[in-house]
Amino acid sequence: MKKVLLTVLVALLAVSSWAVETPKSGFGVQIGWAQPILRLNDPTVQPKDSLAHVAKLNGFKIGLLYDESYIAGFGSKIGFNYTMAGGHTNWTKKDLSHSTRSQTYYQELELFVDWQYKFEIAKETYLTIYTGPTLQCGLMLQRNVYTRNEVTDEVTSNTYSAYTTDIHNEHLKRLNVTWGVGAEFQFRRYFVRGGYDFGLINPYKYRQFENSDRYTRGRFDQWSIKVGVFIWYDEN
Repeated sequence: MKKVLLTVLVALLAVSSWAVETPKSGFGVQIGWAQPILRLNDPTVQPKDSLAHVAKLNGFKIGLLYDESYIAGFGSKIGFNYTMAGGHTNWTKKDLSHSTRSQTYYQELELFVDWQYKFEIAKETYLTIYTGPTLQCGLMLQRNVYTRNEVTDEVTSNTYSAYTTDIHNEHLKRLNVTWGVGAEFQFRRYFVRGGYDFGLINPYKYRQFENSDRYTRGRFDQWSIKVGVFIWYDEN
């Protein structure tokens, strides 16, 4: 994490001499792809009947943002995002006569603040490097677990909410904090923005053995790439 932040800082300093007059502020919308990832701090633990069994979720992100340039290309973006994602496992043998699979659904709200450096690479064309924190609030993380009888082909299901029930000794907090790094390409009012958010806290914990006080903890990271447009732009 420290190496990543140091690299970003060096990059910002390296391009500072390229700074030209940049747009002062703008209000925009963005939409794109997101991949929340639950990463366990102990990779040797491989829980099969847990949220961690679906390590990656894929979905979309939509949001509003406000862009402000302060001086010589340095500025910030602040905004809100809504993220919805899902994932599933394949059918796996539970015993000689039963197989199981699960589907996971995830929804969250985000408040992000990114500090950025924007410089012009061509007329009305900009490249931006950014870094900053995001506060996430989980709205839903639900698992549907299906069990199939291989003899009768009958399928039964159970639904669990990670925020309100104890799923196989799992515990999950709604609040999460991440730190993101990324880049943006902008042409006139249109932009493409992508990056990676590193989880700073461990909202997830999993107890592998019943009646044990030892938990394996985990964090939520996230890949994302968005396209957007500035609805309002002030270049004065």
